[in-house]
Amino acid sequence: MHDILKQIGDLGIVPVVVINDAAAAVSLGEALCTGGLPCAEVTFRTAAAEESIRRMASALPHMLVGAGTVLTVEQVDRAVAAGARFIVSPGFNPAVVKHCLDRGVLVTPGVGTPTEIEMALGFGLAAVKFFPAESLGGLAMLKAISAPYGMLRFIPTGGINAENLGSYLAFPKVLACGGSWMVKPDLIDAGNFAEIIRLTREAVQAMLGFGLAHVGLNADGADEALAVARQLSVLFGFPTKEGNSSNFVGTALEIVKGGGRGTYGHLAMQTNNIQRAIAYLTRQGYAVDPASAKETEGVPTAIYLTDEIGGFAVHLLQKK
Repeated sequence: MHDILKQIGDLGIVPVVVINDAAAAVSLGEALCTGGLPCAEVTFRTAAAEESIRRMASALPHMLVGAGTVLTVEQVDRAVAAGARFIVSPGFNPAVVKHCLDRGVLVTPGVGTPTEIEMALGFGLAAVKFFPAESLGGLAMLKAISAPYGMLRFIPTGGINAENLGSYLAFPKVLACGGSWMVKPDLIDAGNFAEIIRLTREAVQAMLGFGLAHVGLNADGADEALAVARQLSVLFGFPTKEGNSSNFVGTALEIVKGGGRGTYGHLAMQTNNIQRAIAYLTRQGYAVDPASAKETEGVPTAIYLTDEIGGFAVHLLQKK
């Protein structure tokens, strides 16, 4: 997979922005980064688009900046010269796609029919934009239209919002979703970057869906682990389930028999997508321990952070 496609998949959401005044570009980029989404698809719908890309890409080199609503080969060249690292078009324009491929620039053209999907496959593309997603029939339509094409990933855009984001991202063929609800033009025009930060954080948390699965407490051997489990069971009426390496009291308490991670134990945090969670936490400055990973068919289902928090190891778990 193209490196930028992997970055887009790790981000999960591509903010689609319309900027009317390039003076707002850097502040907008900073707001998106602060909110947890260091990415922007700046649409060529306004005269300020090219300069906005230039300013954002120059001031925020760690940010993934691309150009959207690209309709011509000339716009491709202008966008790339300004610093765009990927190109998005609303429809499938063979000339635009070929030009991007010839230049080695990632392009995700819009598709809405099997014919367009097969055109994309003919060009060797690994991902395309499904647009306008909700108007074309939403997730049900995407599932139907993508069924014969197991090798292709999709970036649904158009009508995606905080309410339907999770259902789209739960579909394995969806690489990421494009959306503008956290970067509405009126917020940008008003300079309301605090609200953009809030909405972006809200979108990221909705996407990741972090929640406490259970708390693990370290005991000094099997006898103590069983004694603690039974004591908690009597106190609170939770059933005890004995295991090889630990005992569970209900579903929220795990008593580890010995040698458990963490000074006191561990916090098991579940997430909608462990790969995106790892990428997000890495961007926040945390690292994971690859040796602790558990996988199913090559996809991680559990992994520990390398550092403790408050004396507890932190264990990420993929929601089932």
